[in-house]
Amino acid sequence: MKKILPYISAMLVVFFVSCKKQEEEKPKVIYDATSKAKPEVTADTNQILIADLPVNMEGTSYLIHPIGVVSGKGKGLKSSSDSGEGFTVSNYGEYQITGYLKNLKFQEIGKDTIYSLTDKPVLIETATYLKTFADKTKQQLMLYSLADMDTNKDGKLDSNDIKSLYVSTVSGQKFTKLSADFQELVDWKIIESKNLLYFRTIGDANKNGEFETNDFVHYYFVNLLDKDWKVQEYKPI
Repeated sequence: MKKILPYISAMLVVFFVSCKKQEEEKPKVIYDATSKAKPEVTADTNQILIADLPVNMEGTSYLIHPIGVVSGKGKGLKSSSDSGEGFTVSNYGEYQITGYLKNLKFQEIGKDTIYSLTDKPVLIETATYLKTFADKTKQQLMLYSLADMDTNKDGKLDSNDIKSLYVSTVSGQKFTKLSADFQELVDWKIIESKNLLYFRTIGDANKNGEFETNDFVHYYFVNLLDKDWKVQEYKPI
């Protein structure tokens, strides 16, 4: 029996590593040649929406209410936040709200009306107030990294779906997508002296559903003072 145990342990390790590898290699995009419609997201009836206490970005006249979910499965409610403690669904620091948020709601200070950033299914990971840009130009903008499509077609929006880049005013108005569909946001940067937003995305060149080193990196910039936030591609290499 003692001789068999090491073999059993080794087999279990191989099985675990194999399962873990399959989980990690799950593609971010699944292509369906028969349909061009955006994949639908299935509502999870065990999730209950909850709002964190509002955030006011310094120098603005709006409150931002982060909206996330808690689980209603079983007895009582359980937080879906990373810490698992209490009912906090977001974090705030350095003019940025982070989390896995279903929406943001906005309210002008002194008024009762509260309205949503969007009425479409999204999963917001970051919402950043461009404080330095606002101080310089007096235009108050927010940038968002979020998932807006179930690109891997598993019936839900989560961190395994493609992240996109959006912009809006600090009031949540003019919510506009900047990155192209099916291109994964890599990073972004503000050139303060020129009022330009630069960002990079990666496209799945061989359509295998994964983003790899041989896929195309796309480079874009946007003049944030432009009324329509027109995105322009450039080729530095």
